[in-house]
Amino acid sequence: MTQPDPIRSNALDNESIQHGFFTRTGGVSTGMFHGLNVGLGSSDDRQDVLENRRRVAECLHVSPDHLLTVHQIHSPDVIEVTEGWSNEDRPKADAMVTTLPGLALGALTADCGPVLFCDPKNRVIGAAHAGWKGATGGVLENTIDAMVGIGAARTDITAVLGPTISSNAYEVGPEFVERLIDMNPTNKDFLSPSTRHGHAMFDLPGCIL
Repeated sequence: MTQPDPIRSNALDNESIQHGFFTRTGGVSTGMFHGLNVGLGSSDDRQDVLENRRRVAECLHVSPDHLLTVHQIHSPDVIEVTEGWSNEDRPKADAMVTTLPGLALGALTADCGPVLFCDPKNRVIGAAHAGWKGATGGVLENTIDAMVGIGAARTDITAVLGPTISSNAYEVGPEFVERLIDMNPTNKDFLSPSTRHGHAMFDLPGCIL
């Protein structure tokens, strides 16, 4: 049986804190969800999703009911995790922080950016889902603020961005360009010309960083 083989970052290596950016490898889902689909909100077979989540939890050395994900809504909202929840009672948010040992916080992404945060000294972790709305709306800054609020030191936090859509694959229309620049004129730095008139290529990883 193939096992999950997550991508790991040297920047987050720590003996007492596990992490990983999981790919399709090591899952049981089939068809369009082929691989390690852990999305509870997807139309994938429920038992396959639960088995995939069990494998991810095992890889992170937590029990399956301690692998926590939220109902992501492309918001700047962050919640502090003080206890676990059932898969049916996932809160709506796009980032989580906690000081509780034995929990794994997960962010589910396709094109969006998964960002993992860690302050190993003060034992505070966070995970955020950052699409363009979240990245420009403050979800990453809010995650850091929430971590500081529960005991992290800003200067001790490391944040790592996982696999994300590249600017070469992210073409946006004129309405998006106008909206992005109206939000903040400096956002133009994340736009480059497209081959189509009025369109642009958006650098989401650059925006997140």
